[in-house]
Amino acid sequence: MPQTIAIAVVGYGLIGRRHAAIIQQLPELELCAVVEASPEARQDAAALGVPVYEDLEAMLAEVTPQGAVVATPTPGHPAQCLTLIGAGVSTLVEKPIAVTSIEAANITAAARQADVPLLVGHHRRYNGMVRAAKQVIDSGAIGELRAVQSTCWFYKPDYYFDVAPWRTKHGAGPISVNLVHDVDLLRYFCGEVESVQAVSAPSRRGFENEDLAMAILRFAGGAIATISVSDSIVAPWSWEMTSRENPAYPATQESCYLIGGSQGGLSLPDLRLWQHEGGPDWWSPINAQSLTADTQDPLVTQLQHFAKVIRGEEEPLVTGLEGLRSLEVVEAVAQSAEQGVEVSVGNQNSAPIRQVSA
Repeated sequence: MPQTIAIAVVGYGLIGRRHAAIIQQLPELELCAVVEASPEARQDAAALGVPVYEDLEAMLAEVTPQGAVVATPTPGHPAQCLTLIGAGVSTLVEKPIAVTSIEAANITAAARQADVPLLVGHHRRYNGMVRAAKQVIDSGAIGELRAVQSTCWFYKPDYYFDVAPWRTKHGAGPISVNLVHDVDLLRYFCGEVESVQAVSAPSRRGFENEDLAMAILRFAGGAIATISVSDSIVAPWSWEMTSRENPAYPATQESCYLIGGSQGGLSLPDLRLWQHEGGPDWWSPINAQSLTADTQDPLVTQLQHFAKVIRGEEEPLVTGLEGLRSLEVVEAVAQSAEQGVEVSVGNQNSAPIRQVSA
């Protein structure tokens, strides 16, 4: 058995608690400290039996973790990541990596210069269903990847916003909060995004942000994806309600991704591969093959991978650069929806590609 890796958890909210519980369950990891600003949450964390600190600097003055999971609200990520990187601590930061791509670029540059591993917690890439789908796409079983349809619809109740009024403000709508998860998976399946064209609708509850957005993503490899996100639609078609990753969400038998190729189609997360008998022909019978996949909690797989990265046994699956590029796409979606133009990804400060027809 390899020597255990000491991991600190920074932020003891919903996701931080899940990370801490998994760390304490895995024999290759050891929870060495928790950092949490909230007095109430610090009191809860005391039950873990490890030192609990109010801020990161106080923790680093007394504890030397080999790795840290940053699970605080996104605005705190840049300062906390830079502090950990400066201390030589391998860092796994929850998604999105930062609020802006400029902040994300600063974090990734610091990690590269310090030669400190930096991973971004886009945990869906560790899901067995996602890995199986990626293998199908890469194997050529569906032929040339042509299009993807992604749906992310759910209804966040009023009390979700009442307990955290910042969620009603400009920039805190589903484009910024939810879309980054799906964008990262689309990049994983299809490659880099070249341009984005999007529209959005203002909140029907009177909030400052949008509650519905749709976007067309053009990929360098030629594929086109449509993606729709809303936190005010009652529906079963979202990753949360179809993947069974998090037991907090009610599970359905639906799929929220349709992946189309020249030789076949694939739906997720039910992993059904559709192909015509004898080759592509809409008049010939089409059959579905249900594929199998590993069902381990992707958060567990992610932390096991983090330990191997710290030991130097594996390269990071989702690097800081990957997190940065996914964030650039989300920024392009927000800009396109606001200005009514098609936006080139990674170059949002330049002139738009073209005006959207009225």
